[in-house]
Formats: sequence, C-alpha cells, structure tokens
Amino acid sequence: MANPLRNIRIVLVRPIYGGNLGAVCRAMKNMGIYDLAVVSPHPELDMSEARQRAYHAGDILEKRHQYESLAAAVADCALVAGTSARGGLYRAHARAPREWAPRLIEAASANRVALVFGTEDKGLSNEELALCTQIIRIPSSRAYSSLNLSHAVIICCYEMFLAAGRYRHAGEKSPEAACELRERMFAMWRETLLEIGFMKDDKARHMMMGLRRVLSRGPLSENDVQILMGIARQARWAANNPPVRRERRKSSEGD
Repeated sequence: MANPLRNIRIVLVRPIYGGNLGAVCRAMKNMGIYDLAVVSPHPELDMSEARQRAYHAGDILEKRHQYESLAAAVADCALVAGTSARGGLYRAHARAPREWAPRLIEAASANRVALVFGTEDKGLSNEELALCTQIIRIPSSRAYSSLNLSHAVIICCYEMFLAAGRYRHAGEKSPEAACELRERMFAMWRETLLEIGFMKDDKARHMMMGLRRVLSRGPLSENDVQILMGIARQARWAANNPPVRRERRKSSEGD
C-alpha cells in the first residue's frame, strides 16, 4: 500500500465532550489520517460543539463509524495499540509512541491498524486493554501524566506520520557554497573590516579566525554568501562616501 496512514484507524472509547471529538478530527487531518471510529459516546456529547471544533476536518467527523463495543470497532484490525497513562501489571510493557510507530506503520502497509484512546476521565479498562496487541504510554511529567484526549491523539498521529515517511523537507533551493566562493567572501570581509577601521593589521588574523568560526556554525548556501559579500561591498562604499551633513548643506546654500 502506497500510504500506510490510510490503514490507521483512530478509535475513541466512550468520549464525553464534543469539543474533544472535534479537536481529534482536526488532529487526524493534520497528520493525514481519516478513519475515525467512536465506541459508545456519552449520550450528552455535544455534536454542535464537535462540529465547531473540527473546523476544516468536518468530513472526518461526518464519516465517522460508531460501534457499541471496542471489540466490534477493532474486529478487522491486525494490530491494536491502546493508550494508557496508568501503570500496573497489565500495562508494564507499554512503550512510547515513537517506539511503537515503526512496527505499527509496517503492519499498516498491508493491514488495518487501530490506535485506541479511552474515555477522558478513566481511560481504558483492563478488559479493553486485553484487546490491544500493543500499549502506548506518552512520556509526560510525573506531576500530571494524563493528557487531554486530542493532545494524546495528535502526538500518536504525529509519530505515525513521521514513521510513514510522509514528511519531506523542501530543502535549500540554493546549493551550498563551494570553498572557493567562501574564501572570496572572507577575503572581501577582511578588506572591508580593515578599511572601515574595525580591526588593525596586527589583529586581522585573529579577528578573521573569529569571523570564520561564527560563519561556520551552519551551512552557507551560495545565496547566503552572495548576501554577505553584498553587505561587505556596501559597507566599503558607505565608508568611502560619507553622507553630507544637513548643516553643511544649509551653510553652503547660505553662502
């Protein structure tokens, strides 16, 4: 399958708040995941709030599938990863989303995979976790380890998105500057700094080594070097062409 994210299903068990449901839809769409299953939502869940919070992800909300049980929601899934903030004997093998993501994406290349999130106030029960083949625990501060439902969803979806290789950095359009171009730039800056009086001949070597160190902390593209050379060129021109003071101009006009 070209895009394994199409085989990822987000399962919400007994969600209480419409705002969280809508925010989950938005989080899913941010990360290219569209299959949403809802298990026994709270009877007073506010769907108008859900639609408002879904924003541009209303299509995911409207196409959600609803089930009476978690077993039914994951019946066609090869792997089922349940999330839990709590510890205990049955949760001791939990791993962070980043650790499980490659395994889940590998499975999603050929099979449907579920990420299961429990109700906002109690999470998943031991019986529900028993249906899960993996357990995810999102690393967080011990002072308050429980995450908001939509926050937990986007963290897990983000790790799936990265593991699926869907993100491609655009990269620098201008190629990295060659050594010869960089040396021309440093030579120009040396002449400029001497000419404007920033340094003297006896300190030039030391100062230029410092400048090289500053400009070598990251890659320099050809465009970067051209800009720096343009600044040096303009600085030399300005040093040799000081602006005429207004008072002098007025004095000349009075004469």
